[in-house]
Amino acid sequence: MDRAIALGFFDGLHLGHQALLERAARRASERGLTPALFTFDRSPREYVTGVPVPLLTTAAERQAAAEGLCPGAEVIVAPFDREMMTMPWQDFVTWLVRRWDARWLVAGHDFRFGHRNAGDAALLSRRAEELGLGCDIIPPVTLDGVTVSSTHIRGLLERGEAETAARFLGRPFAIAGPVRRGKGLGSSRLDAPTVNLVPDGHQLIPAFGVYVTRVTVEGHSGPAVTNVGVRPTVDTDGGVTVESHLLDQRGDLYGARCRVEFLQMLRPERRFESLADLRRQIARDGEAARAYFQSIS
Repeated sequence: MDRAIALGFFDGLHLGHQALLERAARRASERGLTPALFTFDRSPREYVTGVPVPLLTTAAERQAAAEGLCPGAEVIVAPFDREMMTMPWQDFVTWLVRRWDARWLVAGHDFRFGHRNAGDAALLSRRAEELGLGCDIIPPVTLDGVTVSSTHIRGLLERGEAETAARFLGRPFAIAGPVRRGKGLGSSRLDAPTVNLVPDGHQLIPAFGVYVTRVTVEGHSGPAVTNVGVRPTVDTDGGVTVESHLLDQRGDLYGARCRVEFLQMLRPERRFESLADLRRQIARDGEAARAYFQSIS
């Protein structure tokens, strides 16, 4: 199966990444190839440096996003290990041809690859020509005069700027994972039933605060208010939680797969003097979330 392959780590599959995938799909259509996206199962930078890198998307989320953006595209998730880390840049291109039947390559202007990141976009083009491959290098994609990048989007989310991050991503930032059993305070004492999400350990967590969100559980989506943080009014163990109050859904959801899309930050997380004060604020947050959804309907 001959392929037109978009190359990169693709964390977030943002607007810049989508430009690569669109070009690979176009080349595949023109030449009777299979469009493909090549990514790694972990952050190369984290593997090399040992310093954790919070990711916008897990490997599974990247795959799902790519399939949604380009139906029929193949997603190649390769292990980033010592063999990959030490592979010379020339051999990496040859490996793509021999292992993945690459016939056309698409990469961003800042693409680096091979041992010690010795390969760059210019060298990729040269090596592709030597091997008889087609190659496109995509220039920077900008929005509001800013180059779209995973680093910029992480910064936005770390400041709670969910709406702006969504514009650079091309869709809302989301966290997915199983629903875990909490302490029951929402239902028993706050009149606000919640679901507690268990995010992947490498998943980026946005700024602590309360957000308008859309939560999907078992295929059913609905409006919600999500608290990200340590719940200072009701908790003392210091653990970070992603806790969503579902405005229109009820039922026992423990163990179900849950996806939370962050739409707008309402306020920073804060400590309240009493549960009564917290209960009143939760009601106000719910009203604000309903008003948000009405404004976009």
